[in-house]
Amino acid sequence: MVTAQESPRAQVLVASNRGPVSYTLKDDGSLESKRGGGGLVSGLSAIGSDVDSVWVCAALSGGDREAVRQGVGEQGVRMLDIDPEVFADAYNGIANSVLWFVQHMLYQIPLEPVFDAEFRRQWASYEAYNRAFAEALAAEAADGARVLVQDYHLALVPGMLRELRPDLRIGHFSHTPWAPVDYFRMLPDDIAEQLLRGMLGADRLGFLTRRWASAFLDSVAGVLPAEDGEVAGHEGDASGGGPEGRRFFRHGAAGGQGRTTEIAVHSLGADGDFLRKRSHEADVEERMAALREQIGAGRKTIVRVDRTELSKNIVRGLLAYRHLLDTRPEWRERVVHVAFAYPSRQDLAVYRDYTAEVARVAEDINSRYGTPGWTPVVLHVQDDFARSLAAYRLADVALVNPVRDGMNLVAKEVPVVSDAGCVLVLSREAGAWAELRDDALVVNPYDVTGTAAALHAALSLPEGERAERTKRLAAAGTALPPRRWFLDQLEALGG
Repeated sequence: MVTAQESPRAQVLVASNRGPVSYTLKDDGSLESKRGGGGLVSGLSAIGSDVDSVWVCAALSGGDREAVRQGVGEQGVRMLDIDPEVFADAYNGIANSVLWFVQHMLYQIPLEPVFDAEFRRQWASYEAYNRAFAEALAAEAADGARVLVQDYHLALVPGMLRELRPDLRIGHFSHTPWAPVDYFRMLPDDIAEQLLRGMLGADRLGFLTRRWASAFLDSVAGVLPAEDGEVAGHEGDASGGGPEGRRFFRHGAAGGQGRTTEIAVHSLGADGDFLRKRSHEADVEERMAALREQIGAGRKTIVRVDRTELSKNIVRGLLAYRHLLDTRPEWRERVVHVAFAYPSRQDLAVYRDYTAEVARVAEDINSRYGTPGWTPVVLHVQDDFARSLAAYRLADVALVNPVRDGMNLVAKEVPVVSDAGCVLVLSREAGAWAELRDDALVVNPYDVTGTAAALHAALSLPEGERAERTKRLAAAGTALPPRRWFLDQLEALGG
């Protein structure tokens, strides 16, 4: 057992699959580092240099693993060189092919899932992967330190870490949705219990919306035996900010010593200050000029920016746009759908097939309706943040139609950046719906004709109303920026 006295160092620790830095092995054998951004990076920087902090993450590439082996690294970052086969099983086999599919309700039920011997073998790797993180955190943490564990990749870490270091204050945050209990129970009974008990090892569990927090508690009540404990507290707004909004799981004898786990909601917002500044830099201006040339003068734009995740619903969005052109011929040659579909998880066949289908449908629309002076769909698949910001600024309509999404920051970012104001067409299955629904045009993501009708309404909205909606969307979308989101969770852990 690792004790606090063996390595009393970091007072604040973050654990996530992906870390704040990555390494590339160059042809001459040297290593090149690249620093990442995001809410966790800005959050950690906000705690001040007087607080010792450590970020524990996995080595994701050959360059990362070589950096670990050479002892190359950044202060405050501990990168774990986990066996590549164990990592592949845990990350692709379980996290992205099982847990992601469950929480986003993506299975084709007549054929999947199949929980067989191969699944059990991969699950053992997922356990080993989580154990490596728990042991590293235990070794790095000072007595009574606060630990913030991130997402479904590391769902078992809180329970494992609790056993190693009961003195720590542990939080876990879920960036995905949480499935309804009947869907969650597709998992083998012992695996479902292990996941829930692993997460309930935390002192505090965070979710992006009240809906996902409630679904988690439904799973706890529906899966765990009564002797494990009980859900307590008041539903309220589930914000954790007052007695009426606080909910807990009170552990029974099996959970140990009358402990409680608080269930809280922290709705991550966009970083408005960063976006406004970054979107007016020279590289964004250059990409705006290139996009304007592709779009053509005087045309309106429907913009979407997504990874080609199966949950993002890009294909149905394109089909809705095709239906708009079918049924509303007045929009032909007057509107362009700027669709950025950046490849994701291309080492999984189902994602490669989906990416290919996105390209096929876009080409079908262009072949069917395109003219020498008008390309109906401008599709880009190479990731380019500056170009994404350029599209945000040009957007007349932002299409965000996931079949299921924990939050979706694009829905919050576009109104902040759009030059002339934009109309948000938003799926009711995005977590952002809870905050933005009053000023968005809300759609059922499966309803292609309904989405087409919303696109027509959005394109037809008077400029004054569009501008007012955009102001309110931007205010709501930046209410809890990443730094505040991180610090709120850290402060709630005490210490």
